[in-house]
Amino acid sequence: MSSDEDRAIKMREAGERESARLWRAWRTVHEMVQDRGYELTEEEVKISLEDFKAKFTGADGTIERKLMTFSARPSDAMMKKYANPPTASNPNPPSADIGTIWVEFLPDTSVGIKQMRNFAQHLSANNFHTGILITNVNITPAALKIIPAVQSETRIECFLEQDLLVNITHHELVPKHVLLSKEEKAKLLERYRLKDTQLPRIQLGDPVARYLGLRRGQVVKIIRRSETAGRYASYRLCV
Repeated sequence: MSSDEDRAIKMREAGERESARLWRAWRTVHEMVQDRGYELTEEEVKISLEDFKAKFTGADGTIERKLMTFSARPSDAMMKKYANPPTASNPNPPSADIGTIWVEFLPDTSVGIKQMRNFAQHLSANNFHTGILITNVNITPAALKIIPAVQSETRIECFLEQDLLVNITHHELVPKHVLLSKEEKAKLLERYRLKDTQLPRIQLGDPVARYLGLRRGQVVKIIRRSETAGRYASYRLCV
């Protein structure tokens, strides 16, 4: 076998590995968006590797990250979960703080202020409530400072491709986490006569909290298996 043939085989194998890697990240982020409550079809979430390659392979034979963008609207159930429940003092609360999400795979080999600013401007200009930016390299600290600066206009979340190769919530050691609505949270605190700060905590940067897009002040119900009780639930406050 000639050196050119050997090189071509190695390039083809590397391309296959890269395609499979991006397909896994694509599947995970779709599962993540669906698990949060956004509307996606099963065909979008469960796309096969062959269909993925057919859809996103460019003229040069590699996967085009620029084509791997998508958006999704919150379901009625998700809107209800984020809704502000009416109270005696506020019978007409503001509408739910949730909206359409935009997901983008960035092909750039460096991600700084320019890329983050462009992403934030795209979200704002198109009225996306939330944006998920997926990169194959770490984002610079200066660029990350833009996220809190634009928080009043749009929410930005960032993930590395390598962190999405496996869906952590599918691991047998990770219990099921369920976000409580604001109304469910209020009833929980009332039932046990607690302040939310008395609940055990889950950090905003916890991998499952990031997967679910949790916000400070939200409460998740964690359902674990028990040999004696079958299943039991605990609650954590996101801080």
